[in-house]
Amino acid sequence: MKIRHLPIDTHPENTAFMLRGGNGYSPEQFQALRKIRVHASGHEILATLALIDDGGLLENGQIGLGEQAFRRLALAEGTEVEIEQARPPASLEWVKRKIDGDTLSDSELEEIIADIAAHRYSPMEIGAFLVACAGFMTTEETLGITNAMIGVGQRLHWDSRPVVDKHCIGGIPGNRTSMIVVPIVAAHGLLMPKTSSRAITSPAGTADTMEVLANVDLLHEDMIRIAQEENAFLAWGGKVQLSPADDILISVERPLRIDTHEQMVASILSKKVSAGSTHLVLDIPVGPSAKVRSQDDAVRLRKTFEYVARHLGLETEIVISDGSQPVGRGIGPVLEARDVMAVLRNEEDAPQDLREHALVLAGRIIDFDPALEGGKGYSRALELLASGAALAKMERIIEAQGRQVKEFPLGAHQHDIRSPAAGHVRAIDCERMARIARIAGAPMDKGAGIHLLRKVGERVRKGEVLYRIYANSETGLAFAADLAAEDGGFEVA
Repeated sequence: MKIRHLPIDTHPENTAFMLRGGNGYSPEQFQALRKIRVHASGHEILATLALIDDGGLLENGQIGLGEQAFRRLALAEGTEVEIEQARPPASLEWVKRKIDGDTLSDSELEEIIADIAAHRYSPMEIGAFLVACAGFMTTEETLGITNAMIGVGQRLHWDSRPVVDKHCIGGIPGNRTSMIVVPIVAAHGLLMPKTSSRAITSPAGTADTMEVLANVDLLHEDMIRIAQEENAFLAWGGKVQLSPADDILISVERPLRIDTHEQMVASILSKKVSAGSTHLVLDIPVGPSAKVRSQDDAVRLRKTFEYVARHLGLETEIVISDGSQPVGRGIGPVLEARDVMAVLRNEEDAPQDLREHALVLAGRIIDFDPALEGGKGYSRALELLASGAALAKMERIIEAQGRQVKEFPLGAHQHDIRSPAAGHVRAIDCERMARIARIAGAPMDKGAGIHLLRKVGERVRKGEVLYRIYANSETGLAFAADLAAEDGGFEVA
């Protein structure tokens, strides 16, 4: 059969399309071929088969490939290919064992991750694996899956040392410290090639927010060039196949809202090692509505990170921080980018909690510099921010990556959430704020999100606006407003 490229987005799955009749197969045979192997000249993919009845889309003797399948097969339109019923990946047997509660060996985990990276698993099969791992996973398995994820992707290599990085485990809306830390550290002179994933369960990831300002889809050669010129970049790691299995797993985790500690460790550390990092500062926020809700859980997670990082040869320092409320005023890519630039510009009304947290983390990273006297990292970070050196470095990084030409307007539709009583803000539910912002459209709609007008400890009057929801669609705003009406996420006492 000959390939026909169909402009149909079936992310993340490979999908092939065939006419129901006229190709020498009966409907029953088509049913048996629900998953097929498409191959020619050493290229192959496994794809889910969809049947169509519209002869205007395909002709007899043609097989249609959706956007993902066509790109991954990497053959020209019109190429003749062979199709056959796909055999289930042998590694699915190990997934079944994991579902039964067994512990898997390194080689079994390697087979599973290799098949996932090669797009041999359907989203349903990946979901089964993730849920099984969420039920039970040993520390040794966490190390095994991390090594497997590193092994199936590309790796960046750097001539200088140390190669530093910073990562937050997430769960705290608005905590966009990386975009402040990176230019501070780069202005100091340390190499900080920062790759980030897009948001999983949050209203924005670093890549989503940086994309408001600059291109984040950098090629391998772009990353090398920019790092040599500016000591740093802020890019999406998926473009250069750094731990590509992680991006596939994330695409399934996101709608299922799965974010286990073990998978988190594997995801973060596989990306850091693949990016060539040698030294890492890891931020674990702890709070009643954060991902980690107690000091005991934070210590257990810290030990897992330390165990895996040590076996990977990655020097890691853990910072356990306050995760009791959102950081900054903005939640959502455009609003968070606005906060970041306000801090870098030393604006008087810049969010001070975001500024201070970024300075602490930048200071810990600068302390990795063997040429700097111990304990001087914070004061050096403060000097670089206050002097404007960090802002100048950020502007050069943006120019080097390619300044964003697309406009991302703040949501045209707004809805205010007001205080039901007079008093002080006692608590803000981070998880609830994230859900409201996501329902409003963030991060896919970069202008959607929440602007916080009050934070914990601040006094409010009855009827005063606590926060404003932004959306670029009336439907998104209505959904978000309804969710906030059920529970606004603020406790006023």
